Amino acid sequence: MTTILTKRAATGTLVGLALGDALGFPTEFHDVPSILAKCGPWREMELPTPAFVTDDTQMTLALGRGLRSAMDRGVLGPEMAEPVRREFIAWNRSPENNRAPGNTCLRACDLLERTDLLWQDASQINSKGCGANMRVAPVGLVPGLSVEQRAGAAQLQAALTHGHPTALAASDLTAQAVRLLSQGVAPDDLVGMLRSYALANRGRYHERWLGDLWTRSQDPTPGRFIARGWDDCLTVLHLLDAAVRTVSPEEDPCRATGAGWVAEEALATGLLCFLQFPDEPLTALRRAACTSGDSDSIACLTGAFAGAHLGADAWPREWADRIEYGSELVTLGALWDA
Repeated sequence: MTTILTKRAATGTLVGLALGDALGFPTEFHDVPSILAKCGPWREMELPTPAFVTDDTQMTLALGRGLRSAMDRGVLGPEMAEPVRREFIAWNRSPENNRAPGNTCLRACDLLERTDLLWQDASQINSKGCGANMRVAPVGLVPGLSVEQRAGAAQLQAALTHGHPTALAASDLTAQAVRLLSQGVAPDDLVGMLRSYALANRGRYHERWLGDLWTRSQDPTPGRFIARGWDDCLTVLHLLDAAVRTVSPEEDPCRATGAGWVAEEALATGLLCFLQFPDEPLTALRRAACTSGDSDSIACLTGAFAGAHLGADAWPREWADRIEYGSELVTLGALWDA
């Protein structure tokens, strides 16, 4: 425990997430040759000035605020849906929501504002976009949660916008990865532990947290519904396991584990960039930002994993001090580090 507190894993995670987001913001929607022509060698990429972030960081903070509000009332439970819903609506209304957010988040947040709808009816049941898990890191950082609470909260926050079972499973796995790394799990052991977790939870539908969300799908049972998501994640974890051992860091990681537009690929490609450089956090961020896919979300997740593993001191002061929303990120991280 002393090691975890000393490294300030929560602060490191949130700052790393935002740094990756800002580094990948200008490179999203570009192929690797275009990025290299614009930015120079990928190992020398510099944080933009000013260091603006995208909706990935904005929604991470919205989720963090919602979790704090929910826990101010007592033990974290499914009732968190209401304060998180309010934060997502406030983000959707904000004039700062001008960073090319995903259509799924916008559509779902518009529906969440309707008082005549259950949140399950607002959820986009067919979307497994990476918007589900690019924001989930706070769930992996909240101290004192049980395994059931962490899984339920991770899946519920995803389901408020992205109801596809793969979005739920990938969000659960992303929060789990952040938690394991913050607790000191060795990077070499991480993929195996995530695969074991996926297999153990493959048929488990968290009805207390998700209610009857599954009935909006075409699946005959809640178990069949959630198993689809875990199977997608197990497939991409298998690809990740092979890629970590065989893919050159000089290659575009999207070619091995996917472009990251969907949740399970964002998880796998973000992890691949981290695992290629587990003790070189800036190199990992640069590799993630110089990709042909959803660069900001991939780098955002890479930064979260690196920060959970190495802590706040992973990030140079001259970068961390320039990041947009830096004060709020550090304040939230310090709360959970304490």
